[in-house]
Amino acid sequence: MTSSLDQLSAGTLDWLGANLDHFDPYAAGAGTATHQQAAKAVLELALLRHCSTWTGGPHGERLGGATALLRKLWQRPEFPRLFDAHPPSAPTYGLAFAALAPDGIDDSVRRATLARLAPDFLSPAGKSPLKRMEIRFYADKAGASHTIEPYAGLVGQSPLVTLTAATPGDAATGEAADGDTAPLTDSEGYSLTHAAFFLGDYGRTPTGLDGDALAHARELVRRMLDHCVGQDRWDLAAELVISQFILGLDPLRTPSGAAAVECLVRAQRSDGAIPGRSAALMASPSAPAGEFFRKAYHTTLVTALMTLVLSSGRPSWHRD
Repeated sequence: MTSSLDQLSAGTLDWLGANLDHFDPYAAGAGTATHQQAAKAVLELALLRHCSTWTGGPHGERLGGATALLRKLWQRPEFPRLFDAHPPSAPTYGLAFAALAPDGIDDSVRRATLARLAPDFLSPAGKSPLKRMEIRFYADKAGASHTIEPYAGLVGQSPLVTLTAATPGDAATGEAADGDTAPLTDSEGYSLTHAAFFLGDYGRTPTGLDGDALAHARELVRRMLDHCVGQDRWDLAAELVISQFILGLDPLRTPSGAAAVECLVRAQRSDGAIPGRSAALMASPSAPAGEFFRKAYHTTLVTALMTLVLSSGRPSWHRD
């Protein structure tokens, strides 16, 4: 890793390890009982641990505490019930819970959670292409039966292919020419990155994009990444760097990727945290611990994930 990437990796992983009580819904005084995203935070931590098992490098030691916490939570029958506090997301959370289970545990809670999923949730009916990709991604990892079409049938419908960047001064939108105009809306930007995550399994598998479609996706990511760096949009910048890697590039050798890494280094506090989703939304240094965690954990975690992915090495199928 470069010195910048190593700094980001060590700092973010150490901060996450030092704040595990805020992830644990059952820790006394942790503050997560009132944290509406407690279940989501734990699932994001589980995804980080899951990716760390194949990225290699000296990450296992820093994630040892997180692994121990997840092993305990995955064997508590009451933990999946937290998903019910988020009705629209509850089935997806349950499927992700089953997919991201740590190895070597009593998986009776995992199996019971899978069994509660309605069959129509695991079918393509009424779902967007991105949602179908997400369901397939987790269902395949969980070993759950589903009727979602293969990725080959989804890639052409994905946001990586179907989204188009806004043009400053576009008469169709009525926008004036402005160098700060975002190429994509926030929701489109996240759709772009998540499509890359699901299709490419965080860099482990080919996305199925090639030729003009691959060039189009890379250019969308580049333009949105340049915008996020310029606006100090830290969490989306980290996700877009991961997307560059998934799309076969070495982000540390692209101007936009290298600028994003340095942007995140500038944002990182001395304790390792990235203090919010963006400079505009960052937590105050004097914020109470629980409030600071709520604002900082996601971006700190996705930045840690970015460093793991980039340090994992390029699969043999990756081509510039």
